[in-house]
Amino acid sequence: MGATGDLAHRKLVPSLYNLAVDHLLPNGFSLIGFSRPEQSHGDFRADMRTSVDQFSRYAPIEGKVWDSFAEGISFLPADFSDLECYQRLAEYLQKVDAERGTQGNRIFYLATPPTVISLIAHNLKRAGLITPAATGKGWTRIVVEKPFGRDLESAKALNADLLKAFHENQIYRIDHYLGKETVQNILVVRFANSIFEPIWNRRYVENVQITVAEELGIDRRGGYYETAGALRDMVQSHMLQLLTLTAMEPPVALDADAIRDEKVKVLRAAEKYTPQEVARNVVRGQYGPGWVGGREVAGYRSEEGVSPTSTTETFVALKLQIDNWRWAGVPFYLRVGKRLPKRETEIAISFRRPPLSLFHHLDPNDTEPDVLAMRIQPDEGISLKFVAKVPGQGIQIQPVYMDFLYGSSFSRASADAYERLLLDVMLGDSTLFTRRDEV
Repeated sequence: MGATGDLAHRKLVPSLYNLAVDHLLPNGFSLIGFSRPEQSHGDFRADMRTSVDQFSRYAPIEGKVWDSFAEGISFLPADFSDLECYQRLAEYLQKVDAERGTQGNRIFYLATPPTVISLIAHNLKRAGLITPAATGKGWTRIVVEKPFGRDLESAKALNADLLKAFHENQIYRIDHYLGKETVQNILVVRFANSIFEPIWNRRYVENVQITVAEELGIDRRGGYYETAGALRDMVQSHMLQLLTLTAMEPPVALDADAIRDEKVKVLRAAEKYTPQEVARNVVRGQYGPGWVGGREVAGYRSEEGVSPTSTTETFVALKLQIDNWRWAGVPFYLRVGKRLPKRETEIAISFRRPPLSLFHHLDPNDTEPDVLAMRIQPDEGISLKFVAKVPGQGIQIQPVYMDFLYGSSFSRASADAYERLLLDVMLGDSTLFTRRDEV
């Protein structure tokens, strides 16, 4: 749904092609575009090939792989409010089942504005396109892109609408950050290494800092950004996901519900601020005009689609408290912003200083706290900063680093986040997707 939009062109179809190159798609895999502009199957395939050529990590395209992949690509024009379009889709999917052996297994991916999600779910049900899980005649799943509502009330309404048509285990609320290798590696670092978990608590950790910094501005997305802002766009989705994975207790198993149960416990333990506490613990800001890379750039209020009196934030910094046994008293600092000095997404665990300072006579700046930093982008990896003695006769210490980089440690390139998540939907693994109570 929404197959002619930017997300399908830049992420979804290139990711599916990459899965085909890696031999991870089943035989007969088929992709049907369902969107408003009228076009032929051939025109749609040509558009998708152009996008794959531009955005696939396996560009240039391998001819035989593309030819096989493109055999399953087709297009149906759609008006999301017209039930007849869904009825034509139902007939066409039966034809695809017969010709390509897809056995009634269907994923409806809503690469659409949030305003039409409820409408699409309703019409899918009316057209008989949702197979109940108990029938054994194939399965049906729906993938919904964030934002999952604008606030608590609208999130509950959206979930209620989805649950009128689908069962919870058929709904995949996708947050692409959870598909990134380094995000998934948080659990491995914490729970597969005995050196970290014993010190991952209030006794040894002074603070946790989660940063999502971008050099870019809003990039012609003024209309969207005015309705969202940094808080809704990033904090309540990507950043809280990073927070929950960093702060959660060990799950009882590596399955979807066990992991999501622990994430929900973290959110429930997060301190709820009064308006007065918000004023003390949260900072909002906007970027103004300036220079980036020797090029003059506009301020936020001068961007296309932005009100000249806008108070929408492009920067947020906040301090959160997790009121549970592990984290009581440890501040979690979250910061996100556009037009910052460099692009960086990182989780930094800052450890407490030693209880007795044997080196107090030295420059205080030489005794910085130890920091474990997990870099999500751009240079995926993990570094540990600690202090060591400088070679020589006297006692002089300085920070040193132990670095792990994905690029140099593994010979294979990391898959795009959407590749992992799309494959998980096909496999029915909802571990990296957001559950209703979490939203």
